Amino acid sequence: MTPRTKEQNEDIRLRRLVQIRKAAADVFLNKGPLLEIRDVAVEAGLGYGTVYHYYSNKGDLLHDLLWDALDRAGEWLKSLHMAEPELPLKIPLVSSAAGVRLLQLWAEDHAIYLLCKQAGEGFPTLPEARSSPLIAEFRREVLTPLSTLLGTGLTEVLVSHERATVDAQHELQHTEMLLAALVGCAALSLRRGQLNEDATEIVRILKL
Repeated sequence: MTPRTKEQNEDIRLRRLVQIRKAAADVFLNKGPLLEIRDVAVEAGLGYGTVYHYYSNKGDLLHDLLWDALDRAGEWLKSLHMAEPELPLKIPLVSSAAGVRLLQLWAEDHAIYLLCKQAGEGFPTLPEARSSPLIAEFRREVLTPLSTLLGTGLTEVLVSHERATVDAQHELQHTEMLLAALVGCAALSLRRGQLNEDATEIVRILKL
C-alpha cells in the first residue's frame, strides 16, 4: 500500500476536526456543559481514542468549536452583505429577511447557534482568559454587522460624532436583545428539527 502524502494526512486531519466539532455542537445542544468526549465520539461515529487524539478535554474542544463557528458566522455575514448590498436601506424588510436567514443558518449549522447562545451568556463554559478575546471578536465580527441588518437604522440620521457613538452603542444593545430573543425562540424548534420550517413564523412573532 502506498503511504499517504503529507497533503492527504492534512486533509484527513481537517475533515476529522470538522466531523468532531459538528458532533460536539449537536451533543452540546442536548447536554450542555455535561457533554463528555465519549458522547462526542458516539455522535461522530468515531472511536473514543480517535476523538481523544484530537481533543483530550472538552474545554479545548468547545473553545475551538466556538472560534471556528465565529469565523463561519463572520464569512456568512460578509457574503450576505455582498450579495445584497442595498439591503440596509430598507430597514423593516432587512430585519425580517435577515432574521429568517439567520434562523435558517442555525438550522444548518448548530455550532453557530451555539456561538450566539453562548455569546449572550458571556461564554460561561470558558475561563475568562479564553472568553474575553472571544467576546471582543464576536462583537466586532458578528454583533456589529448584525446591528446593520437587525438594528433600528439610527446610523442613517447621525448629526455628530458624539451622537454617532451613543447611537452605535444603542444599536449594539438593541441587536443583543434581538439576538437573545431569536436564540430563545429557536431553541424549541431546533430541538424538534423544525427550525427551517418555523423560521418565518418566529420572525413574525418577534415582529422583526
